[in-house]
Amino acid sequence: MDYWSIARLVWPLALGMANNAVMQFIDRAYLANESMRALEAVMPASALAWAFLGFFQAVVGYCGVFVAQSHGAGDEAGARRCFAAGEWTALVSAALLLPLAWAGEAFFSLFAPVEELIPLECAYYRVVMAGGFFLLAQTAASSYLTGVGSTRIIFWVNLVGNLANIAIDPLLIFGWGVFPKLGIAGAAWATVISQLLQFVLLRMVVARRFCSPPAGASSADESILSLMGRIFRFGCAAGGFEVLNMISFTVFVFMTGRLGELEAAVSNACFTINWLLFAPLLGFSLGAQTIVGQFCGRGDIAGAKAALAKTLRLGLVFQTTVLAVVFLFRRQILTLFTPPEVMGDGRFLELGGELLAVMSLWLLFDAADVIFSGALKGAGDTRFVFWWMLLASFVVWIPLAFLVLALSGTMVELWLTTVVYVLVAAAGSAVRWRRGRWSRIGSLVART
Repeated sequence: MDYWSIARLVWPLALGMANNAVMQFIDRAYLANESMRALEAVMPASALAWAFLGFFQAVVGYCGVFVAQSHGAGDEAGARRCFAAGEWTALVSAALLLPLAWAGEAFFSLFAPVEELIPLECAYYRVVMAGGFFLLAQTAASSYLTGVGSTRIIFWVNLVGNLANIAIDPLLIFGWGVFPKLGIAGAAWATVISQLLQFVLLRMVVARRFCSPPAGASSADESILSLMGRIFRFGCAAGGFEVLNMISFTVFVFMTGRLGELEAAVSNACFTINWLLFAPLLGFSLGAQTIVGQFCGRGDIAGAKAALAKTLRLGLVFQTTVLAVVFLFRRQILTLFTPPEVMGDGRFLELGGELLAVMSLWLLFDAADVIFSGALKGAGDTRFVFWWMLLASFVVWIPLAFLVLALSGTMVELWLTTVVYVLVAAAGSAVRWRRGRWSRIGSLVART
């Protein structure tokens, strides 16, 4: 597989992830103009919702690995059965999510800093959770198309959905024209409507593809129920990986708030920039997962290794280029995030530049880690990815960060613990890949 073929598969995924990050940024900007309370409430509400949704999205999305392996083996009928199992997995997952839609109030009552935030947090959380099926069903459809290599259509559908979200947001948040003013709940409804639109469009694309008979020799007709069981078996570890990642970063963000108001403001601004830069790497990770899955389906382990090496080089070149541009224009970028009350304080830009330098270092290691982790998931080695994330984050990173706080460390020193964490995570994933145990797991996934 040459560099051009890899780039054609990966670029729509990377741009799609960046597109989602931009949409979230605009979402927050609308709510900031609605009220400061709404902006304060949406962060914890969305974090709790995505802790649950992110887990099940990773589970459902793992059907894409089975699709990729079947497609790589030339078994299009098998790939379609894997997609059907993914849709049923989405339906079961949505049913499991529904009771959780009314469980958020107890959580918010315990952790909300002021009581006025609780009804706002609940309003956003319940709508997003109740509409979770559309996100999960959309994930099943996009995972099928990714598994067979049709990533460009996913990008365009994602772009249409996000533009619809941005257009609907002000109508429902502020109550423009004939629309009711729903405030923070309006932002949640806009998100759900966007997910519904993307699901419908992607499902139409899949249905059109299914109009033609499947190509290639068909494998044994494994039952949908059996496939669902294997999707849950491997996908739960992948979902646990996502949840651990979210929890560890949430804990770290809370730690940064203990070092002073200015320092916390700078840290939050840099974390926003970090997410905009990190999001495209998730596209590279998904691309690596798909490529390795397809090669494992063919039984071509040498091809998987060669393709992953090229994907890694492309990811590192991309990330290095982006980081160089951001660091060159760091003052101008940081100015966009500077609160009015500290606009004339040079310490904001000075500390921000230092944190961006630290962030640049960890994002290079992060690029390697997410690509190796994606490749391991594509081979079915999800348990290792989960346990290594647990060790790197909660045995190495979080205790180290608490130690820095206990020793009255600075914000830069606290951020340097993230470099240690990502370096450990990347080293473990790289060693696991090079040792090759995944090749046996990947073959089992393809044959089972």
